[in-house]
Amino acid sequence: MGRKLWLLVVALACFQLATADEGMWPLGDLNKNKAAKRAMKELGLKMPVRKIYDPKRPSLSDAVVSFGGFCSGVVVSEEGLVLTNHHCGFGSIQEHSTVEHDYLTDGFSAGAHEEELPCPGLFVRFLIRTEDVTERVLSAARGTKTEAERQIVIDSVANAVADEVSAADSTLFGVVDAYYAGNEFRLSVYRDFNDVRLVFAPPSSVGKFGGETDNWTWPRHTGDFSVFRIYSDKDNAPADYSPDNVPYRPRYVAPVSIDGYREGSFCMTLGYPGVTERYLSSYGIEEMMNGANQAMIDVRGVKQAIWKREMDSRPDIRIKYASKYDKSSNYWKNSLGVNRAIRRLKVLERKRAAESALRQWIYSRPDERERLLHLFSSLELGYGQRRQANRAMAYFAEAFLNGPELVQLAINVLNFDFGAGKELVESRADDLREQYANLDFGIDKEVFAAMLKAYRSKVDEAYLPDTYRQIDTLYGGDERAYVEGLYAASKLTSAEGLERFLVRDTAFHVMSDPAVALGLDLIVKYYEMSQSVAGASERIARDERLFNAAMRRMNADRGFYPDANSTMRLSFGTVRGYTPFDGADYDYRTTVKGIIEKARKHTGEADFTVQPGLLSLLASGDFGRYANDEGGMNVCFISDNDITGGNSGSAMFNAKGELLGLAFDGNWEAMSGDVMYEPALQRCVGVDIRYVLFIIEKYGKASDLIREMNVL
Repeated sequence: MGRKLWLLVVALACFQLATADEGMWPLGDLNKNKAAKRAMKELGLKMPVRKIYDPKRPSLSDAVVSFGGFCSGVVVSEEGLVLTNHHCGFGSIQEHSTVEHDYLTDGFSAGAHEEELPCPGLFVRFLIRTEDVTERVLSAARGTKTEAERQIVIDSVANAVADEVSAADSTLFGVVDAYYAGNEFRLSVYRDFNDVRLVFAPPSSVGKFGGETDNWTWPRHTGDFSVFRIYSDKDNAPADYSPDNVPYRPRYVAPVSIDGYREGSFCMTLGYPGVTERYLSSYGIEEMMNGANQAMIDVRGVKQAIWKREMDSRPDIRIKYASKYDKSSNYWKNSLGVNRAIRRLKVLERKRAAESALRQWIYSRPDERERLLHLFSSLELGYGQRRQANRAMAYFAEAFLNGPELVQLAINVLNFDFGAGKELVESRADDLREQYANLDFGIDKEVFAAMLKAYRSKVDEAYLPDTYRQIDTLYGGDERAYVEGLYAASKLTSAEGLERFLVRDTAFHVMSDPAVALGLDLIVKYYEMSQSVAGASERIARDERLFNAAMRRMNADRGFYPDANSTMRLSFGTVRGYTPFDGADYDYRTTVKGIIEKARKHTGEADFTVQPGLLSLLASGDFGRYANDEGGMNVCFISDNDITGGNSGSAMFNAKGELLGLAFDGNWEAMSGDVMYEPALQRCVGVDIRYVLFIIEKYGKASDLIREMNVL
């Protein structure tokens, strides 16, 4: 094969639409995407595609929600019952847990609507419709001369388009998102419900079984689910929490099936994937690896080790820190896996080969050559100019902005707006109090000292904030001594001090507080670093947009899906296992046998500890109508559906649009999936809906919820 032909083949492999499993498809594209519709039918879809998404009539997508803005969920009853993952509901479960009522360890079940627990700050979001507004947005930006001017105009038009939605209907709001690196724009219209209550949570021995050990791996045996309910006013409209609110009556309810699946069964996932970078240049991927990912790996590991030590020794700290530890460690392990997979699967090399093919295509066409002759040299220059500062900013964000919680508290104080509406001020004040309530300053001091050391060891001296000069001159370079002095002097380390700020005590000069002064210094330093790369960043944004458009022009006969951007997407494929390496064959499902085996093998390990009553129930083999074809109990299954972060809690449907399970994870071997899909390896891990129902009914004794779901 000639070099040019080989490069073209590599380019197509990197950027074309796979015939079946690859792609996170915007719902507005479905009915006009003939290739995707044909692929779905060939794989076994038995329902009309128009019934998946139809803004004019009730459809399957109406049952899918964005859960809290960070996960997905699905409505499964006429009274607004929502299923999502346990780790998505973890913060709310933790919020209601105490040492005396430890819902994290023991689980929770509301015996009646009156016992369901309100979750302040939690919301669910329904997609009402989508609309392509590319022409309107870009026509306004055509006369701009710089990327910064272009972005200002785009933001202005996007805000105007969004405002029109709320002006027409106060229960709705619009969001205009960029697609294809800013080459296209679409409006999504949403309705939020803010009264969401916890209904059922399994014990962590179910919802987090395997813990960090099994996270991002297959085979899994995790019952990763929780149950919430949406409430509305008596007119079925959104309303803030009130005892007078009633269960929400949804537009569409996802049917729940216990028919199960086999290898090769059609499976589709509907949810809100966060961010992918499938069309990012190799320069951008390399920056991500060495910057944000490596900073997370290096810094969070230090912080988490301190947290974990204290959580393991003190029950009150375990409850206080459970949610933030869970979130932090999840992304930490993700970064480890992503960097490992990018290297092992030679993603950078494959991307560069695709870029070589594009470069040759550009040079072979006079019109493209005239516009894009310097595209690659400009990309290389832009990323090169900001390399060191960008890396320092990544470590800065992890060590300080996402590190010691006193700094986070101080920055939130600095950003507190007493001029906002009364309800918003009260809500943000409650958030600050909640943040304070879940903070142990003894632990935080140790974290802060460790962060100071970690940051100094990773960056050039030019990127050190003035704090280090103070540490070196006044404290002889002793970070712990500096931290002890800071925490002793700050009023924000006491509940009384925080309240003095919130009630606007005129005798409390908040800007003189050393923690607040430090927060301000850190913000200024971060701003200085970001300004130093502003020109390079502007050029990179332009060049990545041009690069994206050129790739699509070169492969104009291929179908392209846009990168995920937290809007609702559909992915589809089949239930199937995989072979991660020679001699290993992974099945498409796991059963309760694996739970029993792991619990015995890892006796005494917290990640695999299971209540004796639950082990006895699973060992009994009495699974009733939830049993699989062999009489056992499936726990998890995998499909080649294309997902990423944000898809947690997404509904996994069968060919008829019936609920099979809930997506909750990916697999370790294909962690580079956010930058390149790996069809032979990439799998979506879901919890089987039959296991969910079994735990609710047989272990949780909540048969009323099963009846409410009207299980098929």
